Amino acid sequence: MPAAGAQGKPARPLALIPGGPCPTVAGMHVNAVILGSAFDEPSLAGVPLHAVEVPTRAGPAVLHRVGDGPGWALVRHGLPHRYLPHQIPWRAQALALAEVGVGALLITSSVGVMDPTLPLFQPLLVSDLLMPDNRLPDGTACSVYPEPTPGQGHLVLDEGLCSVALGAQVRALAAAEGWPVAGEAVFAYVGGPRSKTRAENRWWAASGAQINSMSVGPELVLANELQIPTCAVGVGHKYSGAPGRSQPMDVPALKRSLVDARAATARLALAFVQRAEPVPFRNALYRYDGTPD
Repeated sequence: MPAAGAQGKPARPLALIPGGPCPTVAGMHVNAVILGSAFDEPSLAGVPLHAVEVPTRAGPAVLHRVGDGPGWALVRHGLPHRYLPHQIPWRAQALALAEVGVGALLITSSVGVMDPTLPLFQPLLVSDLLMPDNRLPDGTACSVYPEPTPGQGHLVLDEGLCSVALGAQVRALAAAEGWPVAGEAVFAYVGGPRSKTRAENRWWAASGAQINSMSVGPELVLANELQIPTCAVGVGHKYSGAPGRSQPMDVPALKRSLVDARAATARLALAFVQRAEPVPFRNALYRYDGTPD
């Protein structure tokens, strides 16, 4: 049974699309964006999203073609919302992006802000990741190689998990959309599904974290294992234990800010899918079987 796609309709299996297993124009660069739970409609900035079920060795995952172009959107929680953070099929989703030939990936997330100097409702470019245990919520290693697999290897971070070249493109695209990047931030992956305690907020901030959410971390790691150049943007919707920062009390203004930030994120995501240029992968896989990285 195909997985449910947009508006509860069955997603089309990839095999039914002419030219599959990768329904893209041969030789064409393919961009993709990962969207969070703020996105609950089958469209991105007015462009329709078409659900496609992609089979992978970790099980099927649903991606969405963005309009009639070669780009893709992954709605991590499903359309409609189906997965809590600990239920997301992280490996299948990452492998599906590789299966359709994605060569550049932008990860987006609504985040809690721990650094009082950083603003809410503006894009923050992720500069680095705090995920010390490198585990998925089910307790297994955050890797696309949970069992011995041909081609497996150690991910060696020469550049880091976030592509500097892609980040520069995101800065330019955001500025062109009238929503400039407000700064860079170290991201902490906190798996959930519960929220953090006050003590945990203090511990993460003392460890160097500036923003956090219940996603992004696994996606950064797994995409890099699959040698997909990747960058990430967080948009703060609240302060998480940031000293001297109280929560906004103007509810109507807060709702307007959330709506505006969602619309701006959608425009940036669409711009990335349609206009981002290919960049080289600057990390490496160290393999023991002699295959190239």
